[in-house]
Amino acid sequence: MNIHEPEQQGPFHALTPDRVLSLVEGALGRRCVNLCRPLNSYINRVYELEDEDGRGLIVKFYRPGRWSRQGLQDEHDFLLELADQEVPVIAPLSMRNGSTLGSDGHLFFTVFPKKGGRLVDEYSDGQWLELGRLIGRVHMVGAARSPADRPLLVPGQTTRAQVDYLVGGGFIPSDLIGSFSSLAARLIDETGPLFEDAELIRIHGDCHSANLIYRPDESFFLVDLDDMVVGPPVQDIWMLLPGEPEEASVELDIFLEGYETFRMFDRRSLRLIEPLRAMRFIHYAAWCARQVAEDGQAPVMMNFGTREYWEVEIRDLADQLERIVSMLRPSGNM
Repeated sequence: MNIHEPEQQGPFHALTPDRVLSLVEGALGRRCVNLCRPLNSYINRVYELEDEDGRGLIVKFYRPGRWSRQGLQDEHDFLLELADQEVPVIAPLSMRNGSTLGSDGHLFFTVFPKKGGRLVDEYSDGQWLELGRLIGRVHMVGAARSPADRPLLVPGQTTRAQVDYLVGGGFIPSDLIGSFSSLAARLIDETGPLFEDAELIRIHGDCHSANLIYRPDESFFLVDLDDMVVGPPVQDIWMLLPGEPEEASVELDIFLEGYETFRMFDRRSLRLIEPLRAMRFIHYAAWCARQVAEDGQAPVMMNFGTREYWEVEIRDLADQLERIVSMLRPSGNM
């Protein structure tokens, strides 16, 4: 595969403003004004609309082939369950047919009420406590049942599938495939046993500061559950921290104090943070590869796929694997 030769037409080429407005009006049974503003989205297509009553709407068209219909419904069901428990999320609107998921041929879409807010660069102690309570409530609902068609975030499944995709797809220079494959296989072998007794529940999966909006009168809202998975609860914690766990012990302690207001947290699972960080290295590389392979239109790292990119990726993965192995040695157990 030549990753520099994308398809001539991407999966969203037919989404003209008129088409977007017509689909939303038909789905909701509402007239919209002449506003169709594209919003930033790496994978999907997202537009801001407004109905005749002045209510803001956000319509999201999902990238075809990424999730099954059932997988998308799993995301919506989780959001609706969270909203029903008054957890601050933005749930999709019900359409005229009673569903939250619309379709136009191979495209699925959903509509959300617009809810503004701002990002917070640095959290106060009070906000760390608040975030802990929020994620604790999310996980309390997430643990209630399992989705039908969402990935299991463990090395032997998610990571192995991503490695197979990268190796088999022609994304890595041939003379570097051996080094990458060897490191990835060792990562899976070394870290797999750590997940065997870990609690695995529905989680956000991509919980970082950009997926939290702050509304001073309503506090934090958790948004963008596109990457919802079944995985260890600590996955929704480590990316929020301002540094590595030993450097952010104060913030982590405050967060967990808030979290345990609603559910207990197994502190042994903190040992999964470094494996999860390594898994994310591979996840991001596979994510970039899929965007380039599908239509070449989604923004990725400028040097993705170059020899320099993969040399750095292999070096970083080797360093992270050594960190994990050091942690697993008897003197380094957490």
